[in-house]
Amino acid sequence: MIDRIPSGFNPFVIPFLVGMGFVFAYCIYALVKILLQLSFEDRKKFFLSLVNPKTAAKNIRDMFCDCLFHVKLWKRNPLLGYMHSSIAFGWFMLIVLGHIEVILFVPTRINLFYYPIFFNFFVAEADQTMKGSLLFFMMDFFLLVVLSGIALAMVKRVRSRLFGMRRTARPSLVNTIGLYALWAIFPLRLLAETFTAHISGGSFLTGPANWIFRQFLGNDLHYLPTWWAYSIVLGIFMCVLPFSRYMHIPAEMLLIPMRNAGLKIRNARKGLTRVQVFTCPNCGVCIDACPMSVSKENIKDCTVYLTRQIRRGNEKRIAEISDKCLLCGKCEALCQVGVQGPEIRIQQRAIRDYSIRQDFSDIAVNEVRKSHVVYFSGCMSQLVPSVGRSVESVLKKAGVEVEWMDRDGGLCCGRPMLTAGKTEEARSLVAKNTEMILSSGADTLVVSCPICYRMFVENYALPGVRVVHYSVYFDELVKAGRLHLTKSDLCYVYHDPCELGRGCGIYDEPRRLVGQSAAIAESDRCRKESICCGGSLGSLSLTFRQREKITRAALENLYASKADAIATACPLCKATLSRFSDRPVRDIAEIIDLQSR
Repeated sequence: MIDRIPSGFNPFVIPFLVGMGFVFAYCIYALVKILLQLSFEDRKKFFLSLVNPKTAAKNIRDMFCDCLFHVKLWKRNPLLGYMHSSIAFGWFMLIVLGHIEVILFVPTRINLFYYPIFFNFFVAEADQTMKGSLLFFMMDFFLLVVLSGIALAMVKRVRSRLFGMRRTARPSLVNTIGLYALWAIFPLRLLAETFTAHISGGSFLTGPANWIFRQFLGNDLHYLPTWWAYSIVLGIFMCVLPFSRYMHIPAEMLLIPMRNAGLKIRNARKGLTRVQVFTCPNCGVCIDACPMSVSKENIKDCTVYLTRQIRRGNEKRIAEISDKCLLCGKCEALCQVGVQGPEIRIQQRAIRDYSIRQDFSDIAVNEVRKSHVVYFSGCMSQLVPSVGRSVESVLKKAGVEVEWMDRDGGLCCGRPMLTAGKTEEARSLVAKNTEMILSSGADTLVVSCPICYRMFVENYALPGVRVVHYSVYFDELVKAGRLHLTKSDLCYVYHDPCELGRGCGIYDEPRRLVGQSAAIAESDRCRKESICCGGSLGSLSLTFRQREKITRAALENLYASKADAIATACPLCKATLSRFSDRPVRDIAEIIDLQSR
């Protein structure tokens, strides 16, 4: 085997080297900056996780599954999954195979960084290279795979509905440049390798194409311009990458080990938040997911536009988008890279002054009688008193002695303060409620409001106390034979509350309870794709009219099941849906109270 150019160098590689050098330097700089922004404890946790064999193995597995194979996207939409994985995994395999070719045929050139990328230019066909015909075949095969993905991406740009997406994010100028550069890379690679296939070897794709070109252009194909074009678009893509949506490629490779290390968002713009902002691929999945998108005026308030505005530093739009969000979590549940849109918004709120100045430190703690089981109804259940009464009634029927902590009113759990970014005020409420709960001597805390339940689970330290949502507790009582249910003739469709379902992963127990008390139907969008009722306390600026549109969209989704009535496990959902529903809306506690003995 021989090198076409003895030095192993040609000026056409310069654009690629410049682009690669720039993106490599930028990524190193960004990595160091982000690591320095982490707290000492988070930094320590991160580095220890890298040397932990179990976590390291999970990092590698997740990088392959999420970054190359796009397994989550395959499960959601196979066509979208193939489009992304064909480009990502196909490109990865072209790089790997290029390195294998260099190691096998010209090992002395492995120190040249660009050599595996432009192998077919530098190496002439000889007996030794012909033994690598399998590699030639695989290179052509994966190039074809990538080209098929690029073709699908082009179709998606003009016909996104064919891929199950009603809307996609409008690309910025820099994203457009990156997009067209990416689309050009592989057709130009095909052209370059085709023009040199009669010299360096080819296979089923580049070989026949080379023969066709030579019939029209003669045997002396001018191949150098094609390699220059290929190198230039590679360089352009690399130079644009840090400032475009394609920064999500290296950013996700950092996010995965950070997430597996257990790091949490603690800052509005730094550390893990910054990694997630750059990990957002601007795909627009969150636009269709967002319940606010039922109104055209709210489409640009989705997570994809929030991350874009944070990168630009547009404080006015960051504030508008962050305040309007319902914090329902649907964008996070459907995001293929795991961007925590609600948490990022809360952190944006935390650095702003809403003139909220409340100190709960001097408020006296309610005395709660000693009891093994205490019940915290929460503010929302107080506003829908039938829920609290039903929970108490069901517990009595099951023979559970319970002490009601806030029967005559009490302190908020603190989540509304937390979601408004007022962490100190929230901590003050948490401290007071913690004192009250622990003083009761209880080992079980039953909660009826999903908002409160999530707050107790995620933000309270209650040693020796089990926190349980009433739907889970009732389900256990039925299984234990302490609660007996009769079945009505009604058919209910269950509405998954955001905080209980997406927030805490409780989907099955409420359905079992409804199914044992009546017939049960499912809506088209349910479980993690359930539509927010619109009443969420998470939004600070949505108008009543905007909320009404969201509520009606949620109801239309539920009505499609043809059920007689709607069941939910959240007093806020019950109150909100009841306002516009033309059929009964009942809390599960009310249903169980009616059907139990």
